Amino acid sequence: MIMEGRQRVVIENMQPMLDCGKYPIKRAVGETVTVEAGIFADGHDSIVASLLYKKQAKSVWQTVGMTELGNDRWQAGFAVSETGIYEYTIKAWIDHFKAWQRDIEKKFNAGQDIGVDLLIGARHITQASNRAAGEAAQTLLEFARSIENKENQQRAFQLAMDPLLVNLMEQYPDQELASRYAYTLKVKVERSRALFSAWYELFPRSANPQGKHGTFTDVEKLLPEIADMGFNVLYLPPIHPIGISNRKGKNNSIKAKADDPGSPWAIGSPKGGHKSIHPKLGTLADFKKLVKKAQKYNLEIALDLAYQCSPDHPWVTEHPDWFRWRPDGTVQYAENPPKKYQDILPINFETPDWQALWQELKSVVDYWIEQGVTIFRVDNPHTKPFLFWEWMIKKVRDEHPDVIFLAEAFTRPAVMYRLAKIGFTQSYTYFTWRNTTHDFVEYMTELTQLPVREYFRPNFWPNTPDILPQHLQFDHISIFLIRFLLAATLSSNYGIYGPAFELCEKKGLPGREEYANSEKYEIRKWNRNQSKNIKKTIKQVNHIRNNYEAFQQTNNLHFIPTGNDQLLAFIKTGTTKNINMMVVINMDPHYRQSGFVEMPIGDLEIEESNPYMVHDLVSDEKYIWQGSRNYIELGHETVPAHIFRIYPRLPSEEDFDYYM
Repeated sequence: MIMEGRQRVVIENMQPMLDCGKYPIKRAVGETVTVEAGIFADGHDSIVASLLYKKQAKSVWQTVGMTELGNDRWQAGFAVSETGIYEYTIKAWIDHFKAWQRDIEKKFNAGQDIGVDLLIGARHITQASNRAAGEAAQTLLEFARSIENKENQQRAFQLAMDPLLVNLMEQYPDQELASRYAYTLKVKVERSRALFSAWYELFPRSANPQGKHGTFTDVEKLLPEIADMGFNVLYLPPIHPIGISNRKGKNNSIKAKADDPGSPWAIGSPKGGHKSIHPKLGTLADFKKLVKKAQKYNLEIALDLAYQCSPDHPWVTEHPDWFRWRPDGTVQYAENPPKKYQDILPINFETPDWQALWQELKSVVDYWIEQGVTIFRVDNPHTKPFLFWEWMIKKVRDEHPDVIFLAEAFTRPAVMYRLAKIGFTQSYTYFTWRNTTHDFVEYMTELTQLPVREYFRPNFWPNTPDILPQHLQFDHISIFLIRFLLAATLSSNYGIYGPAFELCEKKGLPGREEYANSEKYEIRKWNRNQSKNIKKTIKQVNHIRNNYEAFQQTNNLHFIPTGNDQLLAFIKTGTTKNINMMVVINMDPHYRQSGFVEMPIGDLEIEESNPYMVHDLVSDEKYIWQGSRNYIELGHETVPAHIFRIYPRLPSEEDFDYYM
């Protein structure tokens, strides 16, 4: 009879798993993978289950004993400490010794004769001695000989329950008929920046304070300010030569004036394409100097990866079959009817020369990695084939596992989620268009539930160069504060397009969610120190994010009721020193709001009868609360939020080290 016919343990519904194991789940270094499965067998024998895991390149599996949760559901977890691919699966088997031990205890306590049972147990122990070696084998054999002596059943029973015996039997189990889960699943582990980041986007050509065409050197001068605000990623729109043909003028005009710089996304001119730098920005040496200087400020430079071309891009003449040509002999420019992008040519991924195209597109990423770039914001990935991205990202990560890809994909949920599954590290989201407390509770519940939370990392942006939401156009400074606070505290990854956001730029095109005098089409002269700005609050909140681990992940979010729909309240749980945070945001940009937060004191290990303290890290005010229901009141004139650190008891002098 084949071995499988004798296996009795069933392992089913193992989680987390994506598409029957086709795609890996995601983690960042230091996170834990918690695995559950249904594990059971016929009859009443005892079961032992182990979670197996290892780095993909290694041959030896690490094991973690699984715990039964009840109703045949088992759980275990393992921490990931390196970037790369880990594998995990489950093995389970019948433990005849444990079942024997359980049954003999019942019989002995009932006063029944256990003579034959002792012989059965001695046989199990003898078999284990054959699997062991050295001193362990000898000890097991001695246990077996003593237990099979039926003359003193009480002594034999005591030996059968001896902790040393139990420990040795667990070390040398009989796994000959063990069942193994049908799939070996994978987890893709990325560096910590994948999980926690604060992005700041700026146009280098607008970095000059006099309004001249900016340079990388001008950007260098802004690094201290950006770092001081607490950002750790500086994202630059395309830095390549810009086409002349069909160049767009101010406010997306189809007729450009002689001094109009054009859109940076119209990539390519006779001066080069995706591996070239716009001459007015500086040289490659200047760019590499910027990358190194940014690192001194704990900033990483992220580049825009836009796979599209201007009509003047060298690829258009060198590889005409990489583009679509119309019957009149003209090349097809990009359209999203009724919108037209006459200055941009989409790439034809259906070209028969697709293999050469793919290699060339990958070489663009390889080139900028060589220059020190390891983060890419990818423009409109949902308009390029999934198969290409899956291939390209895997190839790049095989050589450079630290590379991060952010998907700028404002599109259908299924498409956004597919991009995340096939390799994108983070993704833009619908955050920009969520407005009410109900909206955010519903959306965050979707993003933090299984299985979405296992592979989709949201990155919240209140604005982008393309998007000035209606709510930012018609309200005062408080709405900018509210949107920033929501982005920075709900998600561990967020970004702003600056300095438009921190300067509260709200002038839009009539009836549209677009900036008037958009920086996409002209060089802007910014007064970064104007009186109306929210830089102080940005700096303060980023400082909190950087110093409290609870804000460095997204899936630790728990909403709590307030009795007022204008107040959004939630807990973010920490994993170190039981440091938990609570955020309450006034969603009303016009009026003061109040309510009663319902604290989950049981989950926070707070005694019902004991007072406890919450410390508002924004205002530095401290409050003594008791019980689950506590009063909250928030204005809108200054910072419309509380960011509380929760102390589960009143701190005393001896608590100082604990709470620091």
